[in-house]
Amino acid sequence: MLRADHPASAGFDLTAYLARATDAVNRALDRFLPRATAKPATLHKAMRYSLFAGGKRLRPALCLAAAEACGGGWPAALPLACAVECIHTYSLIHDDLPAMDNDDFRRGKPTNHKVFGEGVAILAGDALLTQAFEIAAQSEAAPRYPHRDLVMEVAKAAGSLQLVGGQVADLEAEGQSISAAQLRYIHERKTSALLCCSVRLGGMSANCPPRELEALTDFGYHVGLAFQVIDDILDVTQTSEQLGKTAGKDTAASKATYPAIVGLEKSRRIATQLTDKAFAVLKPFRGRAEALQALADYLLKRDR
Repeated sequence: MLRADHPASAGFDLTAYLARATDAVNRALDRFLPRATAKPATLHKAMRYSLFAGGKRLRPALCLAAAEACGGGWPAALPLACAVECIHTYSLIHDDLPAMDNDDFRRGKPTNHKVFGEGVAILAGDALLTQAFEIAAQSEAAPRYPHRDLVMEVAKAAGSLQLVGGQVADLEAEGQSISAAQLRYIHERKTSALLCCSVRLGGMSANCPPRELEALTDFGYHVGLAFQVIDDILDVTQTSEQLGKTAGKDTAASKATYPAIVGLEKSRRIATQLTDKAFAVLKPFRGRAEALQALADYLLKRDR
């Protein structure tokens, strides 16, 4: 669909990297979450249903890769990677609700509220959001970044000025004629904020210096925007079977999207430009950011 020539990541085995990252994150999440049989069992089954529904674990992988780029390792970054995934999953559960996007399928499976009912789905999302802070609190603080900074990072990304605020702005834009700048505001918060948080947390777990944290912030911002632009494109170019969720929902709901506002070809150019900017800021890492480069390349080329 979209392609950029970034030879630095050409020899990197991203499939193997994602498989290892997914396995590590899944095992950690299984340890962090209450057992499915813990009372109330329905709630914990619902939490686990969506959390282990087969997601690509891209945000946790970005967190782990950012830690590596800053000279750190996976053990210190894993709790923060898991916290981010809990927030991401909670947001998907709530997004799919009838009061929001009203979707019946997610990752090729019935959405949480179709299986457990709307009430339990809402509470499962609430519980996963809360779980994220519990997990983050169990991470190891770095000399430059005490627990206060790590928890604050998670809270800001998930709060009313970022993730939740972006969702509200998205709801209010339905059926309205908005500008490209207004749409960018939505995407910056609804999608880019959590991706940016993922790489920042990875760097912070590795005790990165301020200049590296700034570079990771720029990287996460541009990749996050590109990710959402591509999501908009896929909604109008792919089938439901390819996406694992209902295709064309944005158009049917009169949602503001990049193709609707600036057209499909310009949307593709914007996605490419954003990802190229993300690659540019990784140069100071001098080869340590190979996994980040490969992940960004994958996000640009993805077809689902």
